[in-house]
Amino acid sequence: MARLGEVFPNFDADTTEGRINFHQWIGDSWAILFSHPADFTPVCTTELARVVNLKPEFDKRGVKLIAISLDSVEDHKAWSKDVMHVSGATDCSRPLPYPIIADKSRELAVQLQMLDPNEIGKEGLPLPARTVFLIGRTRSSRCPSCTRPPLGAISTRFCALSTASS
Repeated sequence: MARLGEVFPNFDADTTEGRINFHQWIGDSWAILFSHPADFTPVCTTELARVVNLKPEFDKRGVKLIAISLDSVEDHKAWSKDVMHVSGATDCSRPLPYPIIADKSRELAVQLQMLDPNEIGKEGLPLPARTVFLIGRTRSSRCPSCTRPPLGAISTRFCALSTASS
């Protein structure tokens, strides 16, 4: 895991928008990488829908958004319809306006130290904590935060970040 001020780890990953190299995907932008434990859960659906609604504010500030989950790209794409519906979108067949990384092997979650040893999935393995990384234009980690926040706290964080100046 990158510590404050260190270069955030680079990685290649499959996403809902195709395969990416993380540093190339960031380009000259700021980026927020955030995780959620699983697709098709009510809390995660609400959180990702709120991010859909806040996306224009991040775009104004040159901030790219990307999520990560242990589910597959196919699951992410199917779940996106629910997320878009909860966001209030009139066309729920549209893809999410930001990619979701598939990490079925948990390799990236382990590398970024995002697994919560106290939250275990149905297969008996740890799930990702709700983690938020703010990555600067120099690809340095600016604000790593790994918590198990109360319901809606991630949405509150995104609201606060979207109103801060870049």
